[in-house]
Formats: sequence, C-alpha cells, structure tokens
Amino acid sequence: MYKNRIDNLRKSMKSKGIDGILLIGDHNRNYISGFTGDESYAIIGLEKSVFITDSRYTQQAKEEVEEMEIREYKGKIENFLRDTIEELNIKKIGFEENIITYKNYVTYKENFTCEMIPLEGIVEELRVIKDKNEIECIKKAASIADKAFEKILQFIRPGTSEKEVAVELEYWLKRYGGSALSFPSIVASGERSALPHGQPTDKVIRMNDFVTLDFGCVYQGYCSDMTRTLVMGNASEKMLHVYNTVLKAQEEALKSIKPGLTGTDIDKVARDIITSEGYGKYFGHGLGHGVGREVHENPRISPAGSNVLKPGMVITDEPGIYIPNEFGVRIEDLVLVTEEGYEVLSKSPKNLIII
Repeated sequence: MYKNRIDNLRKSMKSKGIDGILLIGDHNRNYISGFTGDESYAIIGLEKSVFITDSRYTQQAKEEVEEMEIREYKGKIENFLRDTIEELNIKKIGFEENIITYKNYVTYKENFTCEMIPLEGIVEELRVIKDKNEIECIKKAASIADKAFEKILQFIRPGTSEKEVAVELEYWLKRYGGSALSFPSIVASGERSALPHGQPTDKVIRMNDFVTLDFGCVYQGYCSDMTRTLVMGNASEKMLHVYNTVLKAQEEALKSIKPGLTGTDIDKVARDIITSEGYGKYFGHGLGHGVGREVHENPRISPAGSNVLKPGMVITDEPGIYIPNEFGVRIEDLVLVTEEGYEVLSKSPKNLIII
C-alpha cells in the first residue's frame, strides 16, 4: 500500500520536475509513511526515502513506517535535513508551502544547498482518491458517528444545555472507538441553529427549538462528518416547510452524484431547489467537500467546484437554510462516489425526529 503511494508520488515529482520532497505536515507525511505520530519528517527521493524523527518516536517509527529508512536526529534538524538531502543527491526539493512557516522556510533556505519549490498540493491530490483500506476506515468512523447519534437521541431533552450535549457526544464518539473528534462538535439550538458553525454554549435547549448537531470522529487517521437537525416538541408550519425543503434538496443532490459530474453540477441541484422555495439567500455555503485524513479536503462541492467526481472520492452532501434570529436546518450525509454512482455512509435517519 505505502509502496504504491510512494511510487505514485514519484510520478508526480517527475511531472513537476523535482527530484525530492520534504513532508512535515502530519496528514501528508503519515499518508505516505504509515506513521501515526507527529513532529517528524519524511524525505522522498526518486530512488530512496528517509523518515527522520527524534528519540521520542524512534521505536514507534520502526514499528509503523513502511518503505523508508528510519533515522534518529540529534542537534539542529535543519542541518540533519540538509545532510540527508545532499546524500540523496536532491537538487530540487518540493515543500508544503501551506505547512512550513515563513521562519522555517528562511532557516531551510539558508541551510539547504538545493532549490526549494512549492508542492502546490500534489500530495493532497493523491489523497483525493481513497483506496480500499481508507474507505473501510472512513466507513468505520461514520458508523461510530451513527452509534453516538443513537445515544444522543436518548440523552437530549429540553432543559439540557448545548455544552452538555456536546460533552455527551464526545464521550460516545470516543467510547465507540474514535481516537479524536474530526472537529469541535457543533450543537446549536433555537435561534442559534441559524449559525452554520454555532459552537455549543451554556444555552439551555427549549421546547419547540430546532437543534442542529454536526459532528464526527477520527478512526485510524480518517474522519467522519454528519449533520442532523432535531426538534424539541412541536415544529411550526414554517419550520416544517424549511426542513422538508432542505431534505428534498439533500436527497435530490444525493441522487445526482456519479462519476463525471463536477462539484458545481451537484451543488446546483440542491441550490436550485432551495432557491425555488424562496430561501436561496439563506443558503450561503457550498453543498459539500471531500473528507479523508482531514475533515475538509478536495474535491469542493460548490458553485466553484470544478473538480470532476471520480470513484473513490468521499464527499459530503449538506445543504442548509439559515434564517437569522429564527432558526436553521442542515442535513448532511457522508457519501462515497462509486463506479455506478454513490454509496451513503451515514446511516442515521433523516426524517424529522421529534423529541
């Protein structure tokens, strides 16, 4: 598996005209190496690859890293990196311009004898198409989220606070096997449900409130992401109309997912439905995004989403309507693009749940 990833990366390196890559960011480095820790370095040459870490992680690297020589550094890391780069005869090395700080860039530039060239996302592009093992990890992360949601339905009641719900969610996501949260859980009730990324507060959930729950976990390095909106007690006619509009938009967009379409194509399906019901100005974000080692990856499913969908991509489908000072609704599934169309990985019900 890791040999194939390194081989594919080397093909990308050659097309970019570089003969080495320095990986520092956790997601890219661990994707290529198999390492699960942090604060380490991977140098990929055209013939040889070296994994560099310190004494805290040496044993872990020996147990986890594949297809690379493990080296433990002492002293200044920039000197150790320079010496390794020269040993591998690398003349042009690609670096993660979105990861390396300006301070580090200046330090490396002063020490390295090779030319430094921005990678411009070539590793992230490899990560867009998930292999069988990655898909299984994402499916597991999604199933953990589904199980946690079942527990939340038993826990959430009028009188509980948003923060209490968020704490309970985190407990069950980890209790069922998640190693971490994909992102800080969103729990927003009543008028706060109109905040697309409303973080939980001490606000008490009241009768007749909508409650939006957006959450996910990490399983073996891969994320899940799901949103459901509940109602406490009774929903008004307007609330029901908005909910059903979002649900229709979500389901019709889902049905349209297949290889060959762009993110813009899928976004338009949902956006046209919401606009036709008079709520277009209340749907301000893109329909979705890719999910993998990070909870927000390519492809983008939005009006600007020019990426063409391909089998093996994992994306979200999450339209929403957010009416300021009233309420909001978002419904989100995690979806695998398949050869024939799509597979929904989020199994929790989408009909309006009344607590």
